[in-house]
Amino acid sequence: MASFQENFVDILMRAWSGQLEFAQVIDCAAQMDARKLNPLSAVLYQTWLSRTSSPYAYAVYFNLGVTLSNLDDFPNAEAAYRKSIELHPTFAQPRLNLGSLFERMGQMDKALAEWRWVAENISSEAADTKAMVVLACNHQGRVLETRKQMHDALHWLTKSLSIDPNQEDALHHWIHLRQKQCIWPVYIPLAGIDMEAMQRATSALAMLSVSDEPARQLDAARRFVERKVISNAPRLANTKAYGHAKLRIAYVSSDFSLHPVSMLTAELFELHDRAKFEVFGYCWSPEDGSDLRQRVIHAMDQFHRIDKMTDEDAAKLIRSHEIDILVDLQGQTSGARANLLAYRPAPVQITYLGLPATTGLPSIDYVIADRFLIPETSTAFYSEKPLYMPDVYQVSDRKRPVGNAPSRAQCGLPPDAFVFCSLNNNYKYTPEVFSVWMRILQRTPGSVLWLLSDNPWAEANLRKEAQARDVDPGRLFFAARVLPHDYLARYAVADLFLDTFPFNAGTTANDALWMGLPLLTYTGRSFASRMAGALLTAAKLPELITYNLQDYEEKAVALASQPQELARIREHLAREKTNGVLFDTPRFVHNLELRLQEVVAAL
Repeated sequence: MASFQENFVDILMRAWSGQLEFAQVIDCAAQMDARKLNPLSAVLYQTWLSRTSSPYAYAVYFNLGVTLSNLDDFPNAEAAYRKSIELHPTFAQPRLNLGSLFERMGQMDKALAEWRWVAENISSEAADTKAMVVLACNHQGRVLETRKQMHDALHWLTKSLSIDPNQEDALHHWIHLRQKQCIWPVYIPLAGIDMEAMQRATSALAMLSVSDEPARQLDAARRFVERKVISNAPRLANTKAYGHAKLRIAYVSSDFSLHPVSMLTAELFELHDRAKFEVFGYCWSPEDGSDLRQRVIHAMDQFHRIDKMTDEDAAKLIRSHEIDILVDLQGQTSGARANLLAYRPAPVQITYLGLPATTGLPSIDYVIADRFLIPETSTAFYSEKPLYMPDVYQVSDRKRPVGNAPSRAQCGLPPDAFVFCSLNNNYKYTPEVFSVWMRILQRTPGSVLWLLSDNPWAEANLRKEAQARDVDPGRLFFAARVLPHDYLARYAVADLFLDTFPFNAGTTANDALWMGLPLLTYTGRSFASRMAGALLTAAKLPELITYNLQDYEEKAVALASQPQELARIREHLAREKTNGVLFDTPRFVHNLELRLQEVVAAL
């Protein structure tokens, strides 16, 4: 160690005297970084820059910025990057890094401005700068998508793909952005990208709105696993239960917040039998300050934030708590941490609710289902083994707050119209089903269609699509997003819920039925296309399940002219809400606990 210290002193003295060459300062700093002595690298860079006149100073200022950024010294890192840019205005790398620095500081507008400068001013044809322009475009697409600026996000991803078509990650976001904005057809030709490549790049979540074929969904899930999930992670947990007096069950999610997953599961956590189970929560969710998040936290016996931990460290924490059963509520949805699961921190690992499809994850043993949702003839298309519930796969929260029912005028709806609604995420809307909806409107005089106002571009495109199908766009109404209790109250003013296909309503279907709104579904072969049918089966309303678009259309038109039948269904739902199995949460929790005990006993 002494010799290294003496060597560093000598290097620093040479830098002070201006006798250290550019290549030498870079090499010496790299040696210190390798020893995790980053502060010494910063001292060396600063000393050299203050005592040396060099045409390469811009590069050293850039390296200083990187070092200070890694040390979380954001103000001085910013100053170093800006000095690098001042000395070499067309040097793109410090602008890229400055954008990332601003992102870490939460200054998103400044971050976007830096990346935009690179994308608009640096050549995408030169070999040494092409990759940086692509990265700048992708950064903008990523951030703008999270900010719901979907039109601009799509613009930048389109530009990125025009420069480098061989980008599966960028392409899968490009596809999902088109779905979210109802830009049809979703797949269109792009230079250098054929339809097969687009289908290969479609994420497991986006595939749910594209295809009803379980085999394609399994393929999409497996492609994700091949590209993103580590395959050589050491297994942390034993293959046997730990033998505690109470089984330890853990729920892991980034959605312990004002999110549909928590809206369904809050009472599940509360009702677990504490004489037999100890309940843990592991979360990387936003601190949204919602009452629902606080309710979830209070329902856990132990609750741990793991957002600052690596996947391996988080898995080791879970293992240290000797969890018997881990329930992942994420699947392959946004925020998923599949590599955490890959370490096998629990003897039994189960997927539930997050992704309404197979996860394809080798680390997941079971999926919670019912026999309508996943018929035994379809189990070959699932990497998990179905853990069959006797009544219904989906848990419900009987404590969900409901606001005062609004008037139709307050919802912007005509007072005397027959109101069809489909308050699903816009990416679930497809041109095939939308065409059926338009024919239903044409065949039902005085009817309107009430949709979710997810984003302005989807709204504009849906109005345009209605016009193209000879339906007055004025018959489409859009409901802005509101708080959950006001959203639930809205269902009192609709007449019939029209489900989406192949990606059915899930939580939304549960909400509509809870509020007594009749729901018509089209059931197919995949998990996602059987969710609403599973709920209707549990509610003893098989007459609202159709199996092709023609029957779906005819049933919707017929129901719109049968007020007595709709009234009967509402009365039936009111009885089921009190006496049926669909919303019997204590029964669900008891049955789930029996299944979990059976799984552990079989180890």
